[in-house]
Amino acid sequence: MAHLLVVESWVGSMSRLLPRAIRENGHAFTFLTRDLHHYLRSAPEGTAHPLLGARNIITADTNDIEALLPEVERLHGVLGFDGVVTSCDYYLPAVARIAERLGLPGPGPEAVQNACRKDTTRRVFDDAGVPGPRFAVREEWADIARAARDIGYPLVVKPVDLCAGMYVRRVDDEAQLAAACRALADFPVNARGQRRTPVVLLEELLDGPEVSVETVSYAGAVQVVGVTDKSVGGAPAFVETGHMFPAALPPADAKAAEQTALAALKALGLTDGVVAHTEIKLTSAGPRVVEVNPRPAGNRITELVRHVTGIDLAAAFVEVALGRAPDLRHTDTGLRSAAVGFLVPGSSGTLEALDGMSVRDLPGVLEVQLAEPGRAVKAAGSNNEYLGHVMAGDADGLGARARVETLLDGLRAGLVIR
Repeated sequence: MAHLLVVESWVGSMSRLLPRAIRENGHAFTFLTRDLHHYLRSAPEGTAHPLLGARNIITADTNDIEALLPEVERLHGVLGFDGVVTSCDYYLPAVARIAERLGLPGPGPEAVQNACRKDTTRRVFDDAGVPGPRFAVREEWADIARAARDIGYPLVVKPVDLCAGMYVRRVDDEAQLAAACRALADFPVNARGQRRTPVVLLEELLDGPEVSVETVSYAGAVQVVGVTDKSVGGAPAFVETGHMFPAALPPADAKAAEQTALAALKALGLTDGVVAHTEIKLTSAGPRVVEVNPRPAGNRITELVRHVTGIDLAAAFVEVALGRAPDLRHTDTGLRSAAVGFLVPGSSGTLEALDGMSVRDLPGVLEVQLAEPGRAVKAAGSNNEYLGHVMAGDADGLGARARVETLLDGLRAGLVIR
């Protein structure tokens, strides 16, 4: 049995998948957080709270890395850790620093930091010749406006250090650009109490569909697990509305996406001990990298992969964090494709009705998770406002996405927000 240090977590699906993977592989974990109350909410119906499985729960200031490192070193001397992980983007750089300090397996801190900062990622790719959009990084309004004119409208405005699509916006003119920059400036501290970097990333608006490439690296070799498709809505925001694995792509397009992702990982130095989720746009000019996430995919993509291939990316994440070879063998699950669709609110108010009984027991349905009536609803501007999801599989081919869209139509018919 190995003992992992888990530093913070999301409170969504990965908060359950990661502890499950640790437990099912015979390991134990200690949970380290700056604010336990952040996690004290009810678990999904029929499940235990994931933190009940922790061997220890310890409070420390996870936002102060210089103070945290000697504290974790003292804990390591008492408890003995074999690996360190997090499922939360905001703590990936800290975990890499901890692994380096304790001599535990993991990617280099600089590589992780470069992947987690969107502006640095762009500069690394530019130097390495990895294809991406034209971009500019600016802080002052006059410089932002000038760079936007140079790139040309429409373009995309991004924060350099947020996730889940927060404050990522398409802008078509200078007035919209100014509004997007003001909104971003009014959010100086993220949800984990970390002060944001006040620079703005401007990017050329790329055409074409978006996919993600799921990979696992171990001992210097990167293995592609597969390519996932993505649907996006909520304009001018970019809200993920669904995914299917594997993506319904011509083989040449899938291969091009995979090769581009591998080039991106190599440029960043993420080729050992990393489960990665690399987002690619298949533009009319060829694949372009959107971003690289040095952790397993969110939004239930890891479960889509598991349902189709039998590969558990959360378990692979645990094993490479321990310096062990992950099990990436495909098994026959009986499914050829699996898809998830998210119920995205288009208006704000209070959820009065949302009945999932009409879809839960239908053939092919793998998961249904829906918000309870009475919840305050906010019109979606990121991936944080979903009212739930439905997942379905197809045993015969790549029909899972169409199945999920039909199921979502049934749920929308009973959705009431006032």
